[in-house]
Amino acid sequence: MKTLSNPPAQTWGELIRRPQLESEFLESAVRNTLNRVKLSGDHALRELTLQYDGANLKTLKVSEAEIRVAISDLNQSLKNAIQVAASNIRKFHELQKREMVEVETMPGVKCWRKSVPIQRVGIYIPGGTAPLFSTVLMLGIPADLAGCKDVILCTPPNRDGSINSAILFAASLSGINTLFKVGGAQAIAAMAYGTETIPSVHKVFGPGNQYVTKAKQMISQEGVAIDMPAGPSEVLIIVDETADPTFVAADLLSQAEHGPDSQVVLVSISEPKVGEVLKEIDRQIASLPRKEIASQALQNSLAIYFDKKESALRFANDYAPEHLIINTQDCDSMAEKIFNAGSVFLGPWSPEAIGDYASGTNHTLPTNGYAKAYSGVSLESFTKTITYQKLTMVGLQNLGPSVEIMAEAEQLEGHRRAVSIRLKKSK
Repeated sequence: MKTLSNPPAQTWGELIRRPQLESEFLESAVRNTLNRVKLSGDHALRELTLQYDGANLKTLKVSEAEIRVAISDLNQSLKNAIQVAASNIRKFHELQKREMVEVETMPGVKCWRKSVPIQRVGIYIPGGTAPLFSTVLMLGIPADLAGCKDVILCTPPNRDGSINSAILFAASLSGINTLFKVGGAQAIAAMAYGTETIPSVHKVFGPGNQYVTKAKQMISQEGVAIDMPAGPSEVLIIVDETADPTFVAADLLSQAEHGPDSQVVLVSISEPKVGEVLKEIDRQIASLPRKEIASQALQNSLAIYFDKKESALRFANDYAPEHLIINTQDCDSMAEKIFNAGSVFLGPWSPEAIGDYASGTNHTLPTNGYAKAYSGVSLESFTKTITYQKLTMVGLQNLGPSVEIMAEAEQLEGHRRAVSIRLKKSK
């Protein structure tokens, strides 16, 4: 990790920049994949799956038999753990339902909003070295609660063409029974454009690497909605002299092991604590199974000391992390000064890993600084709101004259007449 002490504010712009592939190469590669799928459909998907995943597939859809076998074969203790997480996630998201509220803005003029489910949604689940079955719960359960009519899931297969059993179990638990064996940017293309086998959807959800994130951004420019830009994982941890370095190092490594393009940031208001944490990272990483991946991520990561708490908070808000851990004695009061973060974890006993799996909050969060403007996935992400208005004759008589004046001022005679004709009839 790069270590810094009280970096001046004018250098922060460079410090908060995430590691990225060269932009032109990334966009060109993803555009090529999108075009191949748009033109060749399932054929392109099978070719790309063989190229990237080493799986030679005859069919892209996961069969009901595969789902049944996966569920029966999965370790019971893992099933139990997944069910605990699912229960908490369902509880947290169910409370996000909003009642319809009707307001009479003036006599005879009633307005209201109604949430309706997005009819067809697509969920992308990363596979590869870390099949994220937890993300199935985070996206499938809110989609189920929202009442989405069609929910499809795409995830990359193993080399033998199978799908991780925990992914299939989590999908079944979440009410998803339409799954396809396709990953990467090609999966995003399939859900956006549709193929012979995979239907197009109205909104695409799910995290992924830079290729997946870029593909989502590009299809959003073509009219397909996405949840948010959710790329490589990241965490920023604020610590003071009370923080246990073993906890802090473990939290940093838990995010670093996601992938070589992940980024972890330590912000300390205790100078000795920086050295203690770095020493503990060296000790813990030696026995970490994903040591090589974590080590690559650490090369692009930061450990920063600030002598003022205010500077630490300003830097955290400028960075706008996906995950923010505040492991300080006054974590609650510090949290009140945080405006830019995807999800916040307070105190020494709140590891970010808890939110990744089972506390109930959603772990699909904005990365790369997008937490300045985006929220994480919620129940509302799977709905859209339609506004309604209903006027009585008296209501139009009360409001119509104001609209006539405004329409005339904007030189929109047709608008004025739509009101005037009715007003004449109402007399």
